[in-house]
Amino acid sequence: MEQMIQLTIDGVKVEVPAGTTVLEAARAANVIIPTLCYLKDINETGNCRICVVNSGARSLQAACVLPVSQGMVVKTNTPEVREARKVNLELILSNHDKKCLSCIRSQNCELQKLCLDLGVDNGDRFAGERNEYEVDDVSPSIVRDNNKCVLCRRCVGVCNQVQKVGVIGAVKRGFHTAIESPWDLKLAEMACINCGQCITVCPVGALREKDETALVWSYLSDDKKHVVVQPAPAVRAALGEEFGLPIGTSVTGKMAAALRRLGFDKVFDTDFAADLTIMEEANELVGRIQNHGDLPMITSCSPGWIKFCEHYYPQFLPNLSTCKSPHEMEGAMIKSYYAQKAGLNPKDIVVVSVMPCTAKKYEAKRPELSGTGYPDVDAVITTRELARMIKEAGINFANLPDEDFDDLLGESSGASVIFGATGGVMEAALRTAYKIITGQELADVEFHAVRGVEGIKEATVKVGDMDVNVAVAHSTGEAAKLLDAVKSGEKQYHFIEVMGCPGGCVNGGGQPIVPSSIRSFTDIRVERAKALYNEDVSKPIRKSHENPQIKKVYEDFLEKPNSHKAHRLLHTTYTKRPKYKPAES
Repeated sequence: MEQMIQLTIDGVKVEVPAGTTVLEAARAANVIIPTLCYLKDINETGNCRICVVNSGARSLQAACVLPVSQGMVVKTNTPEVREARKVNLELILSNHDKKCLSCIRSQNCELQKLCLDLGVDNGDRFAGERNEYEVDDVSPSIVRDNNKCVLCRRCVGVCNQVQKVGVIGAVKRGFHTAIESPWDLKLAEMACINCGQCITVCPVGALREKDETALVWSYLSDDKKHVVVQPAPAVRAALGEEFGLPIGTSVTGKMAAALRRLGFDKVFDTDFAADLTIMEEANELVGRIQNHGDLPMITSCSPGWIKFCEHYYPQFLPNLSTCKSPHEMEGAMIKSYYAQKAGLNPKDIVVVSVMPCTAKKYEAKRPELSGTGYPDVDAVITTRELARMIKEAGINFANLPDEDFDDLLGESSGASVIFGATGGVMEAALRTAYKIITGQELADVEFHAVRGVEGIKEATVKVGDMDVNVAVAHSTGEAAKLLDAVKSGEKQYHFIEVMGCPGGCVNGGGQPIVPSSIRSFTDIRVERAKALYNEDVSKPIRKSHENPQIKKVYEDFLEKPNSHKAHRLLHTTYTKRPKYKPAES
């Protein structure tokens, strides 16, 4: 039986399990203790000292690392506690670039909110020498600005503990401590996978995506360009948060309407290409099983995962599906099939992808992703960047009517929309692989064994007379565990899905940033995934091979899955990459 601990917090008696911290116990008493460096399960170190409380000890203690004890009496709001928090906050501000009006995180900055809540102004009381750093903006995906860093180490925690990439860490000591890459190399010179998880956990503006909104605005104002946009499945599950809607609100129709009002010539849907990906990938899987190809086959939709594999597990490159990611497939189809149908020259078409992912920015610049002789995708903006464009254009997002995507490359099945959640690609592929192998339609299309946010999920799926062993991993840290088990011979699978980010694309590095006060106690991965699964259920067609537009594309243009033309346009290759290399291409 679990031991329970009774304590008093600000006069309120609370009972919590042994091992609970004072910070967590305080929530049970409806007392919110301010934090800055804390992020549940990722960074619980007490570095910033903003969460100090009076527990009866000789000195104030950090609530985030202080375990409860029987009969403990905690005071969170004494004059001594309030003053200590203010002093700690002002000390942090004394070495901080306070250009708040122009900061990308203004109004969504945890440091800014703390200053407002605690009544701290510019922090001039401790003004003095400041460290100045060169901004690292060489990466195609991530910008690092240490002038705004508060040394919370949340980015270090997620990069090292969750993603197991470890390309950043604390260097030097004391006043000169900084978060850097080894040997003073830039992120682009390291085996950074561009996942952007460091951005999503940063409380301030020290990390941000490489902004491409100015480039997209320039395309939209160029009368000689035909500008086409495509949003990824996970964007619709999170975009509404930027406009005050609850986490997990699906805004598919409003998103399409907003994109049209921004001036895009065509508004297509990456979901269409997710269905296309399933047609190619499911047929590739069946072909490998039947022809004794490289198994397990591993999904290739996540560019962060692909780069991780290229750097850290190159022995598995032959196991990767050769399918491009959906937005790259869509770009290739726009510049070939759509161009042909619309009578357009591919050189005059600009493809803009709206992605939940910062790694897509890197991916779009890979030279092999140019099936038509032109880059499949010309610009990638994140969910956050799209929100900024909508606000800049003065569009009242919440009051927009729901609109549909444009025809030809806009229709999709329920299988496509769940791509944004961990396990979704696996589930979508199984729905179609069953048809390919058995020739029969699957009655129950939901594979609950591969759903949820458990780090690694395994299942054996009966497909006709065949037992298909599958596994799903999300975050590259969990992927590493799974690949090690396969490498050692401990595990054998036919098919593995890997998503580079925890929870999949719904929690991608380009999604709306949620403060630790919510992220630590609400699983945003689950809430956003619900929106996608609900949309799947509401779709009249739930299998990729039943999408009529997909059928038409093969009849009119691609001939059949894995055809020569399909391989030229929709498939790709991979490259073994070093762990670090100055000026990596």
